[in-house]
This record gives sequence, C-alpha cells and structure tokens, in this order.
Amino acid sequence: MLESLFSPKSIAVIGASRSPGKVGHEVVSNLVKSGFEGDIVPINPSADEILGLKCYPDLKSYPGKIDLGVIAIPTRFVRAATESCIAAGAGAVVVITAGFKEVGKEGARLEDELARYCTAHGVRLMGPNSLGLLNTHTKLNASFASRMPKAGNISVLSQSGALVTAILDWFAARQLGMGKMVSIGNKADLNENDFLRVFAEDEKTDVIVGYLESIIDGDEFVRVAEATSSVKPVMILKSGTTQAGTKAASSHTGSLAGADIAYGAAFHRAGVIRAEGFEELFDYATAFAMQPLPRGNRVAIITNAGGPGIMAADAVENSGMQVAILSNSIATALKKKLPDAASVGNPIDVLGDAEPNRYVMAVNAAQEDDGVDAIVVILTPQAMTLPAETARAIAKCLQGKKPVMACFMGGEDVMPGRDELVAHNLPDYPAPERAVAALKAMCGYSAWRNRPPRIVTRFPVNRHKVERIIARHLRMQLNQIGEGKAKEILRAYTFNVPPGGPAVSAEDAIEVAERIGYPVAMKISSPDILHKSDMGGVKLNLPRAGAVRDAYDLMMLRIGQRAPDAHLEGVYVERMCSPGREVIIGMTRDPQFGPMLMFGLGGIFVEVMKDVTFHLAPITHDEAIQMLESTRSFALLKGVRGQAGVDLNAIADGLQRISQLVTDFPQIVEMDINPFIVGPVGTNPVAADARITIK
Repeated sequence: MLESLFSPKSIAVIGASRSPGKVGHEVVSNLVKSGFEGDIVPINPSADEILGLKCYPDLKSYPGKIDLGVIAIPTRFVRAATESCIAAGAGAVVVITAGFKEVGKEGARLEDELARYCTAHGVRLMGPNSLGLLNTHTKLNASFASRMPKAGNISVLSQSGALVTAILDWFAARQLGMGKMVSIGNKADLNENDFLRVFAEDEKTDVIVGYLESIIDGDEFVRVAEATSSVKPVMILKSGTTQAGTKAASSHTGSLAGADIAYGAAFHRAGVIRAEGFEELFDYATAFAMQPLPRGNRVAIITNAGGPGIMAADAVENSGMQVAILSNSIATALKKKLPDAASVGNPIDVLGDAEPNRYVMAVNAAQEDDGVDAIVVILTPQAMTLPAETARAIAKCLQGKKPVMACFMGGEDVMPGRDELVAHNLPDYPAPERAVAALKAMCGYSAWRNRPPRIVTRFPVNRHKVERIIARHLRMQLNQIGEGKAKEILRAYTFNVPPGGPAVSAEDAIEVAERIGYPVAMKISSPDILHKSDMGGVKLNLPRAGAVRDAYDLMMLRIGQRAPDAHLEGVYVERMCSPGREVIIGMTRDPQFGPMLMFGLGGIFVEVMKDVTFHLAPITHDEAIQMLESTRSFALLKGVRGQAGVDLNAIADGLQRISQLVTDFPQIVEMDINPFIVGPVGTNPVAADARITIK
C-alpha cells in the first residue's frame, strides 16, 4: 500500500541544491547517506551535479520514469513541478514547500487546486508543509531531518515537522528503532487515516505513535483507528485541547462538552492510547515496543530501597491497578534465599546492599507467581550497588511472558545501568510513577483488546411519532423542542414520564392538576430559559388548586421581571415524582465525531464539580456501565455508609435509549434529561424534565 511513497525505485528531488543547509540539498544528502538503492534524480537548472549525482534542468530532460517526486521550491512553482512529476510517471508526490493554507485564503486555494489535480490523475499527495518521510527498512530518508534512525518496529506519523526532528533525536538518545515516519503537514490529500491503514498492514510495524493537531474525518478516524488498534497499539499526543471562544449551547450537555472531550471520547471508543505530553508519549512507546502485554493488572514491585518501593505501590493503587499478593509458596521460597532483613511482601525489598543475584532471585520469583501480571524493578545507587551488572543480570533472566519495567533512579551513578537496559531492550524510567503510568497504559490497552464483542441493543420504539414532532418543529423553524413535546418523544422511546400537560393560564394549570392528581410540579415553558430554577421558574409539591393558582401568578410575575425578553409559552404541570437519586443523561452532537452521550449526577455534581463523562453513540450496555463507573461520584450510586444504591442497569438502559434516539434522528443536536430520577433496583426511573434542540 502506497508503494510509490514508501518503496520507490526512483526519486526526483525538485529544487535540489548544491548549498548545504538548504532544504533541497539536505533531502538529496539524506537520500545518499541513508543508502537508498534506487535512482536519485536531482532537478536544478543551475547545476550539473550535486553530491556526485548527475543533475537535470527539469524532469523532461530525465530519460527515465520516477516513482516519487519530492518538491522543495517556492510556492508559486509547486503546481508546475507537480505536473512534471506526474508526467514523469510519479505515483506519489511529497510537497515540502510551505506557504499554503496555513498562511491564508490564497494559499488555501492553491493547496486545494493542487490536491484536486493530484486526485484527478490518481496520484497521492503528502503535504504540503511537510518535513518528508522515512522508511528504514528500504533505506529511504526523503526528508530534511538531521538524522536517520536505526531500523525498528515503531512507526510515527506527525502533523508537525518540527516535532519529527525532536522525535528522531529522542529515538537516537534511547537507541530505539523506527520503521516508518511521515510528516503529514497540511494533509491536503493523505492524512492520518491513510497512514493508520498503512501501518496496520505493515509487517515491520508493531507500535504506532502519532502527533495530531486536528483530525480530517472524525467518523472515518474512529473506524480506522478501532480496526488498527485491534491488531497493534496506537498512541497519540493530541494538541490544541482548549476551545477558543465560547460555544453557544442550549443544554447542560452541550455546555460541558468541548473539543478535547470529543477527542477523548473518540480515542476511548477506538482503543487509542492517549498521551498527555511528549514525555508520556515515548514512555508508552518504549514499553509497548519492548515488552509483552500483561494478562491482568496485578503488579509486583522489586526494590533495594523502602521509599521508592512505597512510591511505586502508591502509584499502582492510585492508577487503579493492584499491588499483587505473592503466593505463600513463592514468598516462602524467596524468604529462604534472601537475607533475614529482606522483605518478601510486596514491594519485595532486596535491601540496599543487593548484588545482581538478589535481583535475579526476586525477578524469577515474580515471573513464576501466577498471581503476578507485571513487574516493576527499582534500583537506587548505594555505595555497593552495581547498576550495569544488575541490568545485564535482570535482562538475562527474563522469560518474556510478563512485562517488566525498570526504574533506575538517579543520575550519573546509574547511567551505566540505564545504558545496559536500553541495549537489552528493557524499558527504563527515571521515576516509579512514570514506569507505573506506562504499565497502566498497557493494562488498559490489553483490557480493550480482550473486551467482549460490541452488541448494541435496539429497543422497540415509535419512530413515526418522533418523526412527526421533529418535522413540525422544523417546518415552523423552531429549533427548541419544549418540555411537553420533548417528553412525548421520550415516551415514544419508552421512557417513563410522569403524567402532565401544558397550560397557558392559571385555570388551565388547575385543570391539568385536577386531571393528573396532586401534588404537582409547575415549570415555566420557554425556549429562552435554560436554567428554570435560577429564574424562579419551578414550583414543587403544589397540594391543591389554590396553590397552583398562586404559583402560576407569582411565576409569571417573577419571570417577567427577571427575563423580560424571554418568549413565554406558559407552564408545564405534572404529577410529582417519587424521591430518588437525581442524575443527568444527555447528548451533544460533535461536528467531527457525531453524537456524544453524557452522564453525571445532578445538582452540584454537574453544576459546580462538572463530574460528568462522555461516550460516543451508539453505545452498548457494558459501555454505559463504564460511563457510570468513570465518575468520581460512582460510590454514591452504588450506595455508601448505609445508604441504599440505585438501579445502575436502569441508568444504563436510559443511556442506551438516548443513544438509539439520537442515532435514529441526526436532526437532534443536543438534549438533556435532567433530572432522571432513579431509585433502588426494581423501581422504574422517571424522566422528570427534558429539553431537546434540533437543527
């Protein structure tokens, strides 16, 4: 796939230069130094030869065909150069030149024309504004980066050329091997989805690392990334995580969702491992490239110092993993081999004077224990410590069945040991927390890979009723569906909704209350008022007709004072619900990734603490339960300190019904059920209030 790009037999460099330091010179130089075995064709009308290679004034003068064109000339000449590459047989073109859509409208127009021309001729375009590409396995360095990494199993895609140079330097410092590297630049044609497909099928790539600032097609990205993650790990550093400006949102869900939350939900769904920073990205890459995946999350810690062992244990528990409990037989056997002062609990403390053999005994014990899934080995530099010898001994005894993370803490004294770890393909971290974080990423990915098949439940519903309501609102150019009609939609999707109805006068409100039975709740009905309680637009537990009349009159007076410009449609009167735990479930439709479901506890938890979680629709029952478990307030749902828990499956059921509703009707852009009142297991949850926005 993309053979012309990654395995060309001939490459033309348009803009080749004799002057070191210029992009055109460095590209030719890198091709020569990398040992590229195909034909290198420098194009420069002012030179006869460059670096011993015959130079041509233009591609028409070259008698052969080319597979790949690399263009590094001023913007205004790029189109003509691209045409000449295609005429010479190129199947792919890399445009290193900048000055396209990143500089304004005219640049965007030129870039669009360039991409259209390539597409029309069946040629793939990488860039513009690209650093180039590498393929170590074909000795190809068609970039102006300063170094060529050694061959390896990690492939890299980056939207930033400058970051590529930092990545290459990092690989060199850690002696890591790279497979392929692409600097995708402006992504006029080839983008992250194309290269994820390539890397997924590439037998020489085991780990995929990426840096992205944007994603071209969110739906396709989720599909491609999920398929890729199913066969090999994908870890991405996504920048641009804050939203500039404010988002006009008509629901809690819409106001709490942001661009970064959407990316997080998409990555979670697709099994992409997200790194929060450059250092973390390569902590993860090192672990995945060098070690097997863990079977579970039980961690053994081996240390020659108490403090760092405790740090590691804290990090393990704080991450949600478990500090493994060693089996009695393993602990007994280890106790016989180690000094009396050594600890054979977990952490296993081999003491400050530990020679390499003690570490080997402890590592072997952890490897043999069926209750251990992963191992963290910590070394601090005591006067008698032998870091290099210890590293070699540890590497030699590893069985390769469980991941082992090394943490040689310190600076100059432990550097010989850290060098040995790298040389023996063992991931090494300067602090226990970083080793544990990488291990946590491996455990999470392993669990994702072993997840049960995704089965999305389809409920029997009344779609036609919802179609009629939405069509009527759109005909009337109404984007807000008020509480009454919103609850009709929810009933059509078999939500339990309290009996009630709209009223436009106090007499109407009393008539509704008499029909449904007291006590009742009264709520203002207005497309312009989101937070009804803040405006005095909610009255609860009204016990009789007089109270309904008084509440109606007072509500209209206060709303008129507090929101004089709001369009009032009257009130909505409904029977009071039985008490229960109030939660909020909703959806906002992200422009990139589609409908995102939201869950959180009501009240202060959503208003102030913003303790909410998001997931892309459609959603399975297991994914809905995971949403509940990922909130900080989950303990309140399960029950705590004598308080009964609520029916978690009922909440999951509600999330799945919203998922089906918003998947069935793309016109719905935002919605909230707030509160969704849930009781103990066996009770029927109630959608007490609802709001829907359509477009």
